[in-house]
Amino acid sequence: MYMRKQWGKYALATMIVTGLIASGCSNGNSGDNGNGGNGGNPGGANGSNSSEGGVKTDGFPIVETPITLKMFTRVAPVNGPFKDMPVFQDYEKLSNIKVEFIETPTDGFAEKKNLLFASNELPDAIFRSGLSQLESIRYGTAGQLIPLEGLIEEYAPNLKSLMEQYPEIRAGITTPEGHIYAIPGIVTLGSARTDKRWINQSWLDKLGLNVPTTTDDLYNVLTAFRDSDMNGNGQADEIPLTARVGMPIVNQMAGAFGLDSQLGYNINLEDDKVDIWSGNDRHKELLMYLNKLYKEKLIDQEIFSHTEAQFLAKQGTGNTGYFFDQTNNNFLSIQDQYVGIAPPEGPHGDRLHSQILPVPRDYGAFAITSVNKHPEATMRWIDYFYSDEGSTLLRFGREGEHYEMKDGIPYYKEELLAVAEAQAKITPYAGGGAPHIISDKVASFINPPQVQEAFEALEPYLPEIRYASPMFDEATAQQVNILRNDIDKYIEEQSTKFIVGALSFDKWGEFQSTLEKMNVAELEKLYQEAYDKMDK
Repeated sequence: MYMRKQWGKYALATMIVTGLIASGCSNGNSGDNGNGGNGGNPGGANGSNSSEGGVKTDGFPIVETPITLKMFTRVAPVNGPFKDMPVFQDYEKLSNIKVEFIETPTDGFAEKKNLLFASNELPDAIFRSGLSQLESIRYGTAGQLIPLEGLIEEYAPNLKSLMEQYPEIRAGITTPEGHIYAIPGIVTLGSARTDKRWINQSWLDKLGLNVPTTTDDLYNVLTAFRDSDMNGNGQADEIPLTARVGMPIVNQMAGAFGLDSQLGYNINLEDDKVDIWSGNDRHKELLMYLNKLYKEKLIDQEIFSHTEAQFLAKQGTGNTGYFFDQTNNNFLSIQDQYVGIAPPEGPHGDRLHSQILPVPRDYGAFAITSVNKHPEATMRWIDYFYSDEGSTLLRFGREGEHYEMKDGIPYYKEELLAVAEAQAKITPYAGGGAPHIISDKVASFINPPQVQEAFEALEPYLPEIRYASPMFDEATAQQVNILRNDIDKYIEEQSTKFIVGALSFDKWGEFQSTLEKMNVAELEKLYQEAYDKMDK
């Protein structure tokens, strides 16, 4: 049985590459990027607060003589032009560094990013780039991205401090050869790294039921939600349980059956042994439980077809009994109706909330290319956003105009909140993946008291140690991807069929045999070897 654990111990590596990118990139570079092979630190500090190249190692402006940098970036659908955002307008004045963004919409961004490297038409840096491990290692060893570890040491005091405070960050972004080619978005706020479990407390009160604490309790509560016409309209239109489309429902319920998500995959770790649990009997029990819920219409019958927008809209109707989401933003108008609860205990005594992301949450958010003539200034420029002050500017804009400080915490002004998507026009954090820190000092919008309380309900049941995916070398990463592309697709397809009843559990043996033929044992071996090499 998983015992209750205290929050705060997360030994992480990094996130696995989930898809191969276009290969055959040309680079036209020798690998000597002008940084002397010392991790991108030409010049260095000279005993003052300025480097030999005229870049200040602290304070502003970063450079006395203005410079311009070109950065390739992803623009989310909700965003406005980056040049109109106060963060970049004000930071240009503060730093003496002008940034010209090459903006690319989210749709098609990956393809354009690949083309950018394949053609070797590089900007100075890539902002909000979403580089995978395989991309960063491939482009770094090809000489198109420069190593950053030396620059971080000399020109990134905020990031360096975070890496010292959370050693898992360095472990999570360092290649097997010891280089750092990309830096992540960092989330030290625990509640920003996991979905909460929201239940309709007003329905429980109306029925005189307690919060469910076991999977059997949950089944009984969901049954009562289905059968009791909770909205009083005489129709059986209540949704007892819903989740994001596809496999998230499996992931959210896995902990009740003793199934963890170590190393960024379907992995349990026991006595330092990697166990990919996709074919074991605990997984079968989990799917049988979900099949029971689905067959009895206790799970949203659209869970394998609805869109993200439809799922979010269902939260705001008040007609849903139990669901999973990070914040309460989508049901603010009826927030008193819901409460965050602990995970249920399963049939074998397991009570685990396994779905929590690592501190370096958004891998590959920023990288510097080999054509950059000002790598020191560029590192200083990005490092500001790893401070609470810089993150406040990035996330909230201008004090007085866009936000107000209350007890040392920035809060959006009411007039900004009243306009749909207004925040997304003033900040690049909306849409995800921005290189910055999310701490409790800058998270008032996503971490209000109700969300904090919901996270506190989960804390005792978080894994004692959370290992994220290891950073494989390029050859191993490709091997892992080839194996996972087929295995993961098969697991998802068959799991869906088991849940909806399209595939009998009499076929479980065939499912296991097929996984063996797909060489899941070799995949397990590769994860074991990577885990054994990790600095734990």
